[in-house]
Amino acid sequence: MELKELERHLLTLATLPQTDAPFISCYLNLELGIPASHQALDERARVVRRTLAGQSRQQFEEALGQIESYLRHDIHAGTAGVAIFACAEEQPFFLPLQFAVPLPNWVVVDVVPNIYHLLELKDTYDRYVVLFCAETWARVLGLNLGTAIEDVRKELRQLHDRPDRDWTRDRYRNLRQQQIHQFIDDVIRIVNQMMSAGGYAHLVLAGHHKILSQVRNALPTHLEAKVVDIIPATEYDRVKDVIAATLESFVEQEERESQAVVERLQREVNTNGLAVTGTHASFEALRWGQVDTLVVAKAYEPSIGWTCRDCEAAGAGAPTSARCSQCHSTRIRQLNVKEEMARMAEATGSAVEVVNHSEALMRVGGVGCLLRFAGPEKYSAKAA
Repeated sequence: MELKELERHLLTLATLPQTDAPFISCYLNLELGIPASHQALDERARVVRRTLAGQSRQQFEEALGQIESYLRHDIHAGTAGVAIFACAEEQPFFLPLQFAVPLPNWVVVDVVPNIYHLLELKDTYDRYVVLFCAETWARVLGLNLGTAIEDVRKELRQLHDRPDRDWTRDRYRNLRQQQIHQFIDDVIRIVNQMMSAGGYAHLVLAGHHKILSQVRNALPTHLEAKVVDIIPATEYDRVKDVIAATLESFVEQEERESQAVVERLQREVNTNGLAVTGTHASFEALRWGQVDTLVVAKAYEPSIGWTCRDCEAAGAGAPTSARCSQCHSTRIRQLNVKEEMARMAEATGSAVEVVNHSEALMRVGGVGCLLRFAGPEKYSAKAA
């Protein structure tokens, strides 16, 4: 799956209205095979069934049946993670998504889809280009969510057969060196075209150090600045193994970039700039559409909030009354604040930066926002 396709699906999921029917969000890790993931689904289904009765139970079973059928018949080879969203209401909804990278086993039933894990995947496995070089060939791979969606191969031409009397050793070496230089220039041009056309922001080099040193010396400044790592590899290594090695390296680079975003958030807060931290302030900034980037720690687990089924008003803390503060309806339900933040961020076009480890971010409540503009008031972090 390509990033643009995932972004379209995310926007659809984030803007779906609340439903009275059970909405299943099913994330499964398929690295250990379909049977293991099916067992995880079965265990969660047994728990959920105890909470449902009547029409809700019937709708749940119908949506679950669609998911189970899909897992039995439609999983592609090489799929490591799957996310399936299903609801069997009056207008049924079914959206299965397959990925070459793993997802956690996470199955929930709510009135809206849970999309946080998709946003985390999108942040972790962004697009990048791999230049895999051997002595006589090179492959330029465009990686998108862990899958190679572009693959351009360039061969180093061999010198034509020639009469020995027409060639000296020096002449042969000079012509060969010219040919190698031309080959490297051609490869770099392919890399540049792919990165420019595809909007790739990072470049990983893989191959033998001898050829890679020549490639790196020939890189123009704007491409050199995009190199995030160099991976040792030989011409005998399988491309899928090289991709796996670059993925691990790229995830580490992504975490370094996440730490830089946290540092920027700290600077903005310390200088009274465009930033807020803590659950309450971040939630309100998202509601006002102020947020440029939502910065959230992977370990962030806020308390339960509330939302009104009638007017969709919401709050990040426990409700202070049995009635909605906006429309006074009694149709109040609990709200997963982390998921609601993810939905609001996606619906308003905010970026989401997931940080694996950050004591600094956890000290301010595990969440914060870089803002597009100042709000109508300063939000306190009292509910962090």
